[in-house]
Amino acid sequence: MTIRWKEYPLVDSYDELIRPGGRSRPAAAKLCAYLRKLRDSEIEDRVAAAELAIRVMGITFTVYSEAEGSIDRAWPLDIIPRVIPLKEWQRVEEGLKQRVRALNLFIDDIYHDQRIIKDGVFPAEVLATSTNFREQCMGMDPPLGVWAHICGSDLVRDRDGQIYVLEDNLRVPSGVSYMLENRSVMKRVFPELFETEAIMPVDDYPSQLYDMLASLSPRPGEHPEVVVMTPGIYNSAYFEHAYLAQQMGAELVEGRDLVVGDDDCVYMRNIEGLTRVDVIYRRIDDLFLDPEAFHPDSALGVKGLLRAWKAGNVALVNAPGAGVADDKVVYAYVPKMIKYYLDEDMILPNVPTFLCSDKTEREHVLKNLENMVVKPANESGGYGMLVGTQSTRKEREEFARLIQRDPRNYIAQPVLSLSTTPSLVEHHVEPRHVDLRPFILSGDTVQCTTGGLTRVALRKGSLVVNSSQGGGSKDTWIVDTEAGK
Repeated sequence: MTIRWKEYPLVDSYDELIRPGGRSRPAAAKLCAYLRKLRDSEIEDRVAAAELAIRVMGITFTVYSEAEGSIDRAWPLDIIPRVIPLKEWQRVEEGLKQRVRALNLFIDDIYHDQRIIKDGVFPAEVLATSTNFREQCMGMDPPLGVWAHICGSDLVRDRDGQIYVLEDNLRVPSGVSYMLENRSVMKRVFPELFETEAIMPVDDYPSQLYDMLASLSPRPGEHPEVVVMTPGIYNSAYFEHAYLAQQMGAELVEGRDLVVGDDDCVYMRNIEGLTRVDVIYRRIDDLFLDPEAFHPDSALGVKGLLRAWKAGNVALVNAPGAGVADDKVVYAYVPKMIKYYLDEDMILPNVPTFLCSDKTEREHVLKNLENMVVKPANESGGYGMLVGTQSTRKEREEFARLIQRDPRNYIAQPVLSLSTTPSLVEHHVEPRHVDLRPFILSGDTVQCTTGGLTRVALRKGSLVVNSSQGGGSKDTWIVDTEAGK
């Protein structure tokens, strides 16, 4: 398994670690030199150490299949990290913060005056057909004017090295616990590299998250009661819910543990009686939050929760209704939002996007399906999408029918040559495609993780990185190449 970078089979993509000719990129130079010196047995020992740590730490994710139902699996981590230079990352971080500021202004505008529609910048028909717009939230003023307190934006790099925002996740974005656990495992596997490399830390995220949540408390000056609200142990992200609650020292609750009193305050049931709750970090979709306001048959939510939120007696994170901006059609308008609300040019570009609701763009998509990625507007996890270059004629014909039946529900983007990074595959190293999900926190300040969760397509040639679709992960190292100079 000795790693020889000159024999590394580069493909027609930008590689995050290795340049053409087998030379390492400057930020990855120390890592590549170190890996090259390791003997086969040493690499195997480190792989085994990572797998053992993952088992001992209980890092799992849930996969659903028709044949086997839900299965908890050990988290797949490739021990060769992805490396990004700090100077480049600082520009990316700027772009992510700019984007989230504009998105929060857009959501607030949509639930108030809808100026962006009146001024002809955003189409009224897109809002009218939005599945995540919540009429119940009209006129609401959440603390600090923030709706999407936690955003996970997916980034990809094309073959020319340009980083694009692929989509924004503003409802209940997941994955941050795996970013933190990946780092914890890697420190055990390569402790010597963390002593010699200037790798930016990520382990302050739980304290940043707690501080952001606490800043939203309706009872300033008092120690806030913060809880993480989970649908329960059968949810695919339950590991993350429990992990973040434990890291923040917050209670992990289900809907049945909470009650709204006659005073429109939320209380948590415990052995001592009732304790008032100030902030709820909810990991439940809007429609299941409150049977009084949304789905009347929801067994996951709390009756009267929206009432308590509207009365200003509890903060909900992310705010109900924030998902109006978590729509792949709305995504296409983010560059215009940034110009409209901030009067700035976009720092991080969108991937070119075709709206199938537009007749001309739809015709272009239908004629070029074999070169497009087609996505439903409100799905996540890699479900319901078509990757044209890896599709059959029958699949393309089926998608053409779906698009014509409901054009508003589909967008299309050209197939990008996603960047690759070296990955261990059966005792040797091969390139695998990756994306990156950083997490942005918005409260009284806006903060961004230093890096994020790198997801990797473990199947050769695949562009689908989602863990639910067979993808894996890597630790993301933001390296200060200027340190010590």
